[in-house]
Amino acid sequence: MPDLHYDHPRLAVLYDLLCGWSADRDFYLSLADGEPKSILDLGCGTGLICDAYAARGHDVTGADPSSSMLDIASQKPHGDRIEWVECYSQDFRSDKRFDLIIMTGHAFQVLLDETAVLAALAAMRDHLADGGRIVFESRNPEIDWKTRWDGGAAEVVHDELVVRETRDVVSYGKGRIHFETSYHFPGETLVSSSKLLFLSHREIERYLHVSGLRTEAVYGDWSRGPFDELMSEEMIFVVRHA
Repeated sequence: MPDLHYDHPRLAVLYDLLCGWSADRDFYLSLADGEPKSILDLGCGTGLICDAYAARGHDVTGADPSSSMLDIASQKPHGDRIEWVECYSQDFRSDKRFDLIIMTGHAFQVLLDETAVLAALAAMRDHLADGGRIVFESRNPEIDWKTRWDGGAAEVVHDELVVRETRDVVSYGKGRIHFETSYHFPGETLVSSSKLLFLSHREIERYLHVSGLRTEAVYGDWSRGPFDELMSEEMIFVVRHA
């Protein structure tokens, strides 16, 4: 099931406030420069990037397992021009073929085992048009994410109420992190439990190879800087049919 902070209606409305437009979305938007394209966003969430693509005249499909997120997405300015599909990335099926398939917001890391990873890559491969690209990112496991995340806090104002977000790491090791995010509303606290998988660069390359895909580029940041295995926070993969 989706984490509570994606699926609970009261938390879904906070997503764009806590995770608004940022450098990663500028990067993904730039991938669609030029003539109109057919674009699939797997794990589209509240549809920020889908809406931006549609505003530029692209044919956009957004898929996400959370009905609460899709409800918000459909209300975006260009939401009525976008096809919204409620499903997990590995279960996506369509007769369409796409020039660009993206998986943003580190959604690749919610695929927690080999079966899920390979199924998601197969779904992307099978829906990729000739000459099309798949682009997704995963955090570099060489970075100490436990130290960076444990005890993190933020505040946001919604409907004139201050909501405080705190994060605590429950466990970290063997390529996995389990953390809890608490949302402190006046009079109520909602706790979302999350697990993420941290695959290495080599492991992802292996999964791509066995999925019939090839890596065109791997960037280490949103400015398209080279990937440094020890220093880069991001592993941003640009992939095509093998």
